[in-house]
Amino acid sequence: MMEGEFRIRVTYAMTGRLVMLSHLETARAIERTVRRSDLPFAVTQGFSPHMKLAFGSALPVGVGGLAEIFDVTMTAFVPPAEALARLRAASAPDLMPCDVRYIDKTVKAASVAYPFSTYRVELADGVDASVLEVPEEIVVVRKKKERHLIPTDFLVGGMHADDSTLTFTLESKPSGSLRPDVLVQTMLDAAGHAAGEPAGASASEPLHVASLMRVAQSENAPADGRP
Repeated sequence: MMEGEFRIRVTYAMTGRLVMLSHLETARAIERTVRRSDLPFAVTQGFSPHMKLAFGSALPVGVGGLAEIFDVTMTAFVPPAEALARLRAASAPDLMPCDVRYIDKTVKAASVAYPFSTYRVELADGVDASVLEVPEEIVVVRKKKERHLIPTDFLVGGMHADDSTLTFTLESKPSGSLRPDVLVQTMLDAAGHAAGEPAGASASEPLHVASLMRVAQSENAPADGRP
């Protein structure tokens, strides 16, 4: 039996109704899943020990993900296939692990492992995604302070429209990031439409997003902004 601490990186999909969970709620749900899986997880030292669990970059509420990650430190080696089977058996259908692999101590923490995120937007009612254009600037208000963001500073490879689908990659930088939902909402508003309202078949009627999903994360920038 191998001894020591072993760190696994779990890739999972967050879909369906669970995309409405906050990052904190998602973290709690994953911790309960790990406990139910009966994996030999490690705990921190000190007065109030807790599970050694680390999470990838947070998704905005309402945005799903097909390649989300979390790391678990374990006290004993469990074959990856067995660990995955245990986690899947303990998981909710809309928060389903799809891959488990071991990582060493030199691997970057989950929160900063993948600075490039690729998103896929599905517009409702089959409206042509090419009507949306990237704005020159986005004004974000947080804690009563305005911040002016230049989308092209974060956008990698431009926008890719295919019928009613829009695909793009955003880079998360040490100085900050641009939320995908804010970018899409701004593009809808700029096009003279409002997200969340009933959409019709003609371009003159309001558009809204049927789904917004992070479909890939990577350590390096995709060549054309697509995974």
